[in-house]
Amino acid sequence: MASSTVAAGAAQSYTYTRPSGLDSGLLGLSTSGGTTSSGPQAHPHFFSGVLTQAAPAAAALLALADVAQTRYFQPRPTSFRDPVVTCNGDRIRMESFSACGGVYARLDVLEPALDGEVHERGTTNVDVNGPLREALARVGGSDPLHLAVGAEELAVTTMDGAVVEKKVPLPDRWLRGFAEVQVITAGFDLRGELKGPDAVRFLRSLPKRAREALWVVPAGRTMRMSSRPVPGAVCLAGPDRLRTMLPLLRFAKAMRAYGPAVSNGSGPVSSVWELELPGMRYVLTLSPRHSRGFSGEGAVLEDISTDQAAGDADLLGALLSFEPRVEPGLLSERSGLGLARTRAALTQLGTSGRVGFDTAEAAFFHRELPYDPARVAALNPRLRSARALVEDGAVRFTSGDRATVLTDGGEREVRFDGDRATCTCPWWFDHRGERGPCKHVLAARIVRRETGQGGPVGQGGPVGQGGPVGQGGQGMDTARAAEAGR
Repeated sequence: MASSTVAAGAAQSYTYTRPSGLDSGLLGLSTSGGTTSSGPQAHPHFFSGVLTQAAPAAAALLALADVAQTRYFQPRPTSFRDPVVTCNGDRIRMESFSACGGVYARLDVLEPALDGEVHERGTTNVDVNGPLREALARVGGSDPLHLAVGAEELAVTTMDGAVVEKKVPLPDRWLRGFAEVQVITAGFDLRGELKGPDAVRFLRSLPKRAREALWVVPAGRTMRMSSRPVPGAVCLAGPDRLRTMLPLLRFAKAMRAYGPAVSNGSGPVSSVWELELPGMRYVLTLSPRHSRGFSGEGAVLEDISTDQAAGDADLLGALLSFEPRVEPGLLSERSGLGLARTRAALTQLGTSGRVGFDTAEAAFFHRELPYDPARVAALNPRLRSARALVEDGAVRFTSGDRATVLTDGGEREVRFDGDRATCTCPWWFDHRGERGPCKHVLAARIVRRETGQGGPVGQGGPVGQGGPVGQGGQGMDTARAAEAGR
């Protein structure tokens, strides 16, 4: 792949034949290496035609770029990572992730806003540079904008004709969050909706400096703020993280909020905020707190800890062809797998970045993260640590519902109560299962399942012990979490 770097943890290299640019009404987006329906390509050509809604598209692309270079938690200068772009045929999706790992952004340019020819389906990175950002900020009015995604003959050339290469740090934590946020939001439902003018009033009324999690409760035509969760509420942790929506308000037709089911006493959870624009959707997914990202999630680790899930994911992955909607029922029929196994395999594909999730349509979509495959395949260090404990023979069942796990930090005791489990490690005492199982519980479950010790594990019940997928709690890695849980 032209854009990947094999060194684990150093940098991602984006290679373009020329920079993206906006010139004489033509927006030319240069592509780097990626995967298409016909195989890997160094510079795929996805689309050429017209953006029928130029001003909102330009403003939304700028907002997406702003997220990619922002560190919301402990702000400081950071390098810019080029957006991931997927052409699903009837739409073009652009995705970015904040530098701190706590905000995921996506712009869906839908069929009503596109008029042109789809040349290929697939995923790649596109160049977004400083001069392009300045040009996008000047786009206004209602004139259509010509768009080329990867068409070399239409892109703006450099003065000397040389290739453009960018190298930026690509933390594994950031990459894991990019993949796993899709699985988290798959358990969300629509909780509230505001029409354009009401959405404008709501967003402009949000406190600017609140760092603690707030709760938003639908109230007639509007939404009201609450300091406590109640049934039907949506968590809003760090309302300042919605600020990239403000320049888009003049185009807004509606705003929708998605989240998991909560009750009195619930802790902070993630949420999705969608701004409907003419022919487009701009979506932000927020972690439960400013200080927490998505990389330490772990709420789906049990689902992906089996060899069966990995094998099923490989089978389903071969059947995908960058569909805008992945239908589990159809995949189940085509693969010969049961629906439950198909859904578990989609979970596995989500945590490896091979599918995204669209809350507006309550459906997965196929995409392939255009990064070094070796790094994408190693996105779950807690699962790797658990398997290493199993391979080392560190797990010993002392009774049907109790196991001892020997680690460098000493012995940890894992106790089972049906499908739930507790551990004596600091990770469990800190999080009580809200951020998924620790490596000791995960290792004990693997041994229990593979050897039959302690009786059948069952089907997992609430994933991650904290509720359905999407409610398990999400977290940015901390030093203690890294030592204790991983």
